[in-house]
Amino acid sequence: MENGQLNRLKAFLSSPKNIVIVPHRNPDGDAMGSTLALCQYFNSKNHKATVVAPNEYPEFLHWLPGSENVWLFDKQNNQSKRAINNSDIIFLLDFNALHRVGDDMAKTLEAYTNDFAMIDHHQQPDDVATYLYSDTSVCSTAQMVYHFLEMLEDTQSITKNIATCLYTGIMTDTGSFRFRSTTSTTHRIVADLIDKGAENDKIHNQVYDANSYNRLLLLGQALTNLKALPEYKTAFITLSDAEKKKYGYQKGDTEGVVNYALSLKGIIFAAIFIEDVEQKIIKISFRSKGSFSVNKFARAYFNGGGHDNASGGKSDVSLEETVAYFTSLLPNYKDELQQSYEE
Repeated sequence: MENGQLNRLKAFLSSPKNIVIVPHRNPDGDAMGSTLALCQYFNSKNHKATVVAPNEYPEFLHWLPGSENVWLFDKQNNQSKRAINNSDIIFLLDFNALHRVGDDMAKTLEAYTNDFAMIDHHQQPDDVATYLYSDTSVCSTAQMVYHFLEMLEDTQSITKNIATCLYTGIMTDTGSFRFRSTTSTTHRIVADLIDKGAENDKIHNQVYDANSYNRLLLLGQALTNLKALPEYKTAFITLSDAEKKKYGYQKGDTEGVVNYALSLKGIIFAAIFIEDVEQKIIKISFRSKGSFSVNKFARAYFNGGGHDNASGGKSDVSLEETVAYFTSLLPNYKDELQQSYEE
């Protein structure tokens, strides 16, 4: 964030304000960790802050401190709109375009007349925020929230609960600190969060070791559906609505499944295609290794985007048609995929 913006924001926050903090639709660990951390920080400074999430988030994140106070826009619509309309400023965290919250909530935000502040690490942010902190080199929005508190010269106000939320966001968006975006700075911040009370072993267990029986069966189905295309160093997974229903799918059950495809030896491009009957789309997650940009790929063909090695998209045709279209594109990228990553 440039100094002029930061100074104006500091001045604005120097007296108590009503603040709403919004993550993207289908919020993940980074979205919820960063929003809940910032919410608790603002409340500790005599502001009245509320997290309004577009919709439900995974059960394995409901233990996060402050989670019990989150409004869900799709289920608690009146309370959510009241909080938004009564706010003095809205912070947008972990997304960079209003359409990422879903059509209904986007319309409410588009009609909002006060200022937005955006903290996000995705590429090509839309021009919607008066106060913009955008940095695509940072591994997670949770780490950016830590840096934001550094800008405010107030990391000493990070409590155990805030540290827990920030640690969760960083851990989940770095694949437990294994992605290339994890830097020495990330580890220094994580060390400070542990010193401030984040219990790393308990956080990992809550997120990754609390699987339901059905979730593991669904993972088994996903791995059964795994297809590899060695000539393109590509692998993909499909999950139909019927398969999801068979194993009692719950929000968050497919989180991280695409990484199993990427873990195959020799694979540098992975995708998962998930039928979503409620939204009438095929939800897509892309992952890659090396220089192959799944952000550019998702933007070009699947109305999506994200990071160079992790992005998402969607398709409005059937699961079978989506997969056929995806595979038809691969010959155009054969040379790039072959050269993207040295094993």
